[in-house]
Amino acid sequence: MWKPGPLARPRHAAHGAAARGRLAGPAGGRRRRPASGCLSPDGVNRVLAQRAPRMAAHQRAVAELTGVVARAIGLDGEERHAVVRAAELHDVGKIAVPDAILNKPGPLDEAELEVMRRHAVAGQHILAGFEPAVVGRLVRASHERWDGSGYPDGLRGEAIPLGARIITICDSFDAMTHARPYRPARSVSEAFAELRHGAGRRFDPALVAVFLSELAYLETRVTQ
Repeated sequence: MWKPGPLARPRHAAHGAAARGRLAGPAGGRRRRPASGCLSPDGVNRVLAQRAPRMAAHQRAVAELTGVVARAIGLDGEERHAVVRAAELHDVGKIAVPDAILNKPGPLDEAELEVMRRHAVAGQHILAGFEPAVVGRLVRASHERWDGSGYPDGLRGEAIPLGARIITICDSFDAMTHARPYRPARSVSEAFAELRHGAGRRFDPALVAVFLSELAYLETRVTQ
């Protein structure tokens, strides 16, 4: 099993050079002042962790994986910080999801899925005033799909912000490799196969290739 760690190196910088300026879509990163008494995004995450026991570990894992891919494609400085921060907060909007749905011990029905899907927009609203606007846009778009079948805006292909495309892959991998009440965890090789299957449909195919290359490289380094 691959474990996150500080072994990543920029082996795909050409992809990052070509992608600069597309990290989060339209420009603009100012914070709006939060309303008095609002709980900070990190505070919301701590509350979420109490409601959903694995949430904190999931957020950390997705952030670490996102950092690996962001570094590999050559993002640095503020760009990498923004995408990693968005990964840490990508599920913060689930604070608005009722416990009965958030912790349901089985697959969600269509009505429950509709409620769950609202968390992407809720997350962007929660971050307004606390985080740069770029982070909120990445959180909003972190459940979009390459073929346009995602949510909340049905963005397709490179219209999806680059950072959000990275987060989607990392989020899916971590979710697949951990058990849910209604299904067992998949092995790393099974999760890799699912990412390959979804490349060009759910996921940016170029970023899937980077992700698989980096994790295979890191796993080799860890097991040596």
